[in-house]
Amino acid sequence: MNNPLSNIHPKAKIGKNVNIESFVSIAEDVEIGEGTWVGPNVTIMDGTKIGKNCKIFPGAVISAIPQDLKFKGEKTTVTIGDNTSIRECVTINRGTATRGETVIGNNCLLMAYVHIAHDCVIKNNVILSNCCQIAGEVEIGDWAYVGGMSVAHQFSRIGKHVFISGKSGILIDVPPYIKAAGIPVAYIGINAVGLRRREFTNERINEIQEIYRVIYNKGMNNSQAIEYLQNNYEAFEERDEIINFFETSKRGIIKARQGENLFG
Repeated sequence: MNNPLSNIHPKAKIGKNVNIESFVSIAEDVEIGEGTWVGPNVTIMDGTKIGKNCKIFPGAVISAIPQDLKFKGEKTTVTIGDNTSIRECVTINRGTATRGETVIGNNCLLMAYVHIAHDCVIKNNVILSNCCQIAGEVEIGDWAYVGGMSVAHQFSRIGKHVFISGKSGILIDVPPYIKAAGIPVAYIGINAVGLRRREFTNERINEIQEIYRVIYNKGMNNSQAIEYLQNNYEAFEERDEIINFFETSKRGIIKARQGENLFG
């Protein structure tokens, strides 16, 4: 249902049972999947593709051009998956020539005043709490949670099933399955509570903890720790995910918080 007080380009592709409230602006090159609700005063610009059953709250601006001086007007996009909620005054910029698109996955929750810059990849089931500021070309893995008022530096990566506390400064890469906090953000343990909620077994959680004990508590550098894990620990999905994350890091991996007994 389109509100007569909204400005919807006649060539925009609007799915079935989409509810568009008053004072919404939707540009020509926009697709919105069925069952999505678009709240009052939302602006959806060219290059946007939104999935099914999303909720977009008042004041959100989607697919504005990047705040990046290298952007030269190239045709780029924002893609948002199904069942994602975008709360009040969230801003999501479209891509640049680097990747060409900014991607938000399925079942995500972007709380009020979150900013997602150009060319980011936010995967499925991610929660970004109020006022998170995510710079360009950041990658965030499945089931990650980032606490309110945290900031992520351009090019940094956050692994899957990570929990980052509020007011954290993410300057380099945060590996999967852990908790992290601080400015700069530091390792403080594995995300055992989150993993249990995702139905990881206690045995698997203990195995992940043992891997991070090797990495952070054995006095080895990252290369030595990864080699040790490859030679001494049988392969399983999470071990391989951690090793691959370390081996593909370009910005470096966060350190452990100093002066604490991380393992009890």
